Amino acid sequence: MFALPLTDEVELRPLEPWRAEEFLAHLDRAREHIRPWVSPTFVATDLPSARAVLQRYADRWASDSGGIWGLWRHGTLVGGVMFVSFDVTLGVCEVGCWLEPDAQGRGLMAPAIHRIVDWAVRERGIQRVEWRTDAANTRSIALARRLGLRHDGTLRQVHPSPRGRIDLEIWSVPADEWLARPTPAPPTVH
Repeated sequence: MFALPLTDEVELRPLEPWRAEEFLAHLDRAREHIRPWVSPTFVATDLPSARAVLQRYADRWASDSGGIWGLWRHGTLVGGVMFVSFDVTLGVCEVGCWLEPDAQGRGLMAPAIHRIVDWAVRERGIQRVEWRTDAANTRSIALARRLGLRHDGTLRQVHPSPRGRIDLEIWSVPADEWLARPTPAPPTVH
């Protein structure tokens, strides 16, 4: 398939079901780090559940309702980006991401999210891009800000978690604001 270079070190590639073993190995490195922030159904623990996660996103891609891509740094899967939901009729999508600990702080995520959001807005006519995150996830909130999203509001105590019920922040950017932004500078990799 294709690989889109994001930096000299990082490529964005489709994360398809046939990559389940590689995805599971990546989750083994990332699981405890991402578990507080992602849906429990995403954190696969064995090969059948890893394949099921990727198949759900393949099915969403086939039905034009979502998608998932991995980030490979020096040939190793270290994280990814996704359309959690994607509705061309309503013109709304939700983006999400995850990253293993050793890949943090390297400027990998913003160019990947930028790439899929730009495609959704310019190619598919999406009018509103949403970002939903646990209010305690300061890294996710900082990324939403860097991407130019604005805080719409907070749904209080909306989901149960091991820490108790969490508040969910909703961030967004309308297409006209996205298109009016200056083109971001090429990313630097640390």
